[in-house]
Amino acid sequence: QVQLVQSGGGLVLAGGSLRLSCAASGLAFSTYTMGWFRQAPGKARELVTQSSWIGGSPYYAESVKGRFTISRDNAKNTVSLQMNGLKPEDTAVYYCAAKAQSTLKYDYWGQGTQVTVSS
Repeated sequence: QVQLVQSGGGLVLAGGSLRLSCAASGLAFSTYTMGWFRQAPGKARELVTQSSWIGGSPYYAESVKGRFTISRDNAKNTVSLQMNGLKPEDTAVYYCAAKAQSTLKYDYWGQGTQVTVSS
């Protein structure tokens, strides 16, 4: 049984930092692309960043480039999202997700974590 268990998040003032973590179990972690998505109220879910199982430079949405950093530890089956310079528009529920090599869409999702940035 695949599980993605998230931790972190919370309330922070604009300009502050938060770190989200996601611990995966039940899958061959190193063979999965890991991503972080977010969904704000009334908006569609969007891909924030992803780290390919192949390696190389991660993808970042334009809105978070230079402020957010994804990191993965294949030995510990974890992926983290360091968020610096947070803005009120970053307020959303954040989800980690895993995508197998052979699929085009994400297969597994974490439970979601609220991030609220106040101005």
